[in-house]
Amino acid sequence: MHRYRSHTCGALRGADVGANVRLSGWVHRVRDHGGLLFIDLRDHYGLTQVVADPDSPAFATAERVRAEWCIRVDGEVKARTDDTVNSNLPTGEVEVFAREIEVLSEAPELPLPVFGEPDYPEDTRLKYRFLDLRRETLHANIMRRVAILAKTRELMIEAAFQEFATPILTASSPEGARDFLVPSRLYPGSFYALPQAPQQFKQLIMVAGFDRYFQIAPCFRDEDPRADRLPGEFYQLDIEMSFVTQDDVFAAMEPVIRGVFEAFADGKTVTPEFPQIAYRDVMRKYGTDKPDLRNPIEMQAVTEHFAGSGFKVFAGMIEKDPEVEVWAIPAPGGGSRAFCDRMNNWAQSEGQPGLGYIFFREGEEEGAGPVAKNIGPERTAAIRTQLGLAAGDAVFFVAGKPAHFTAFAGTARQKVGEELKLIDEESFALAWIVDFPMFEWNEEEKKVDFSHNPFSMPQGGLEALETADPLSVAAHQYDLVCNGYEIASGAIRNHKPEIMRKAFAIAGYGEDVLEERFGGMLRALQFGAPPHGGMAAGLDRIIMLLCGAKNLREITMFPMNQQAQDLLMGAPSEATAQQLRELSLRVLPKG
Repeated sequence: MHRYRSHTCGALRGADVGANVRLSGWVHRVRDHGGLLFIDLRDHYGLTQVVADPDSPAFATAERVRAEWCIRVDGEVKARTDDTVNSNLPTGEVEVFAREIEVLSEAPELPLPVFGEPDYPEDTRLKYRFLDLRRETLHANIMRRVAILAKTRELMIEAAFQEFATPILTASSPEGARDFLVPSRLYPGSFYALPQAPQQFKQLIMVAGFDRYFQIAPCFRDEDPRADRLPGEFYQLDIEMSFVTQDDVFAAMEPVIRGVFEAFADGKTVTPEFPQIAYRDVMRKYGTDKPDLRNPIEMQAVTEHFAGSGFKVFAGMIEKDPEVEVWAIPAPGGGSRAFCDRMNNWAQSEGQPGLGYIFFREGEEEGAGPVAKNIGPERTAAIRTQLGLAAGDAVFFVAGKPAHFTAFAGTARQKVGEELKLIDEESFALAWIVDFPMFEWNEEEKKVDFSHNPFSMPQGGLEALETADPLSVAAHQYDLVCNGYEIASGAIRNHKPEIMRKAFAIAGYGEDVLEERFGGMLRALQFGAPPHGGMAAGLDRIIMLLCGAKNLREITMFPMNQQAQDLLMGAPSEATAQQLRELSLRVLPKG
């Protein structure tokens, strides 16, 4: 028999009754039933109940063992009685009567419990992550992550993509966040950078003549952490394709993404065909470029119904400034003063002056509330007709320049959907957001700047850059969203040097800066670069959604805390004087 086990702790079934077996694992818990000891023995594969009675030679050892001790058990498999069968366990029909128990490794009192998984301070969980990972839910999440990545890779290979690895030590390249820099010992004063994304390399792979690239790529960004992005590093499904249009990218990747979601949806529905929504439309309907489409609420402009009305607050704003608009946020089922007042109080807690509203009581034709009283029944009825509101519904209003209130309106839309339980929790709602603007106005620097990705192809090409208002130029850029998260972003790339020069010039980058920072890419585009495009999907966010987790640390094996510290390994840490000398570095005192 093997030194440690003949079976795993998840393997034994009724057919094994009578067999002599050897198991090894961790003591999940110990129960004393009137002198009869029951040990739940756990390993990676499952859990088996071990029984030690006072007549067994193993009983003395069984009395000593404690939670999370690592032990080996030899014994006989016996069938449980009908009233003790545990139908919740795959091994629940049997138990092992211990003949011998060997303690392989003892454990002191635990700094956090494994059995039962109660809430525990996150810093403790991260410091003792090796114990935290023994917990059933987190352990299952990590194994689900493994399965999702395996399925992703399988579907990409089926779609005729080849997996290529790109460098980890490379040159600094602005991708919207700070680089992690690595000092060079051989070239004092010079630094490598960890890649924020393999963006330039994957484009160079296309220029080099490879047709379909993918990589499950680690990316490194020195930015502040948030719930949907870990500090330091994350993983993305990185892809690039040659001789493709935007629709070709969608056609190749939609089956992959849908296939991954369907494989792990656990009964939830997945959007069968991903709709394409233009950026300008998604912002006006949902107030965000990553809408939660499980929420059926769509906002509409109702400015005309307030212009010249008796609701002087909005009417005065409209008269004073032609850019002012009034948007309506329908609230199906929200037709009570109590709900409307609650939403108004919430808006004030968000730093807003409030939310104007109209609500429609059951059995009454006219709308109620201060707004309805001020604009009158005719305008109220027109709003009701436009929005398709019924008795028992309500509508909220925001007003001003859309650039100033769009984000709040989107948050209010989601809040209404959550409060009225309109969100379909049993679905994954996916959509492509397309036609992002190529440029935006940088108010801080008072100049035009890139809004999304500087390597994207502008719609209309060079002619659009030379003849149109830069802020009106759309790009072949797109995002994929799911349930309120951006899960992928991509573009058809600019493969022509003259268009690249013009685009960067509009954003204020001279030829010298372009050559210095993107010289390799510029040179590559001069030697017969093919039209190409691709995207990168955030695997951590996808896994988080498929695990039903609320935080990326619940699906990552060894994450940092919210202060970007690795509490398990003690990073970041100070370098020794010898290390600094070898790298020709000196640490300046703070301040």
